[in-house]
Amino acid sequence: MDQFREKRAIRSRILANRATLGAAERRTLGAALRDRALALPEVARAGCVACYVSVGSEPDTRELLTALYERGVRVLLPVLLPDLDLDWGVYAGEGSLTAGGRGLLEPAGDRLGVSGVAAADVVLVPAVAVDRRGMRLGRGGGSYDRALTRVPPGRLVAALLYDGELVESVPALPHDRPVGAVVTPSGVHRFDARG
Repeated sequence: MDQFREKRAIRSRILANRATLGAAERRTLGAALRDRALALPEVARAGCVACYVSVGSEPDTRELLTALYERGVRVLLPVLLPDLDLDWGVYAGEGSLTAGGRGLLEPAGDRLGVSGVAAADVVLVPAVAVDRRGMRLGRGGGSYDRALTRVPPGRLVAALLYDGELVESVPALPHDRPVGAVVTPSGVHRFDARG
């Protein structure tokens, strides 16, 4: 099986599992994920965190965004560009979100440009799965792989997943960017010093 087909197969299996979760269960798991993410030392001392607004069956980030915002942390959220790269804007609370492309919610207001993510002390990214090397499997558009090339070395990049989505192996292509940690409702798994 070629790498693209293998990625599609893993993606399909995990997304099917996510689809079995009810709204109440997603909220409960999202609250646990929030607590795990907020307990990370890097997040606790961060002045600026890049995150995202979860959609569909993704692990719920709304409570995490609210908690960071209420702590006075500057929260950067992605804005999907037509070429699938990511611009960034500042989160100003739940009411500041507007509908974006592909069913995503994005921050209203000024844009920081594609290099805006470099200002973040911590970058929390979506993923479908991450393997034991820290290689991340996303939705297939390459948006975060491009964005992560702009994150300065030494900054924590962590993927937010449900339990069971840290897998043995995902195919990695030359453009795929690793993460330094995975945060799940039940714990944190760190990889080597890449993050």
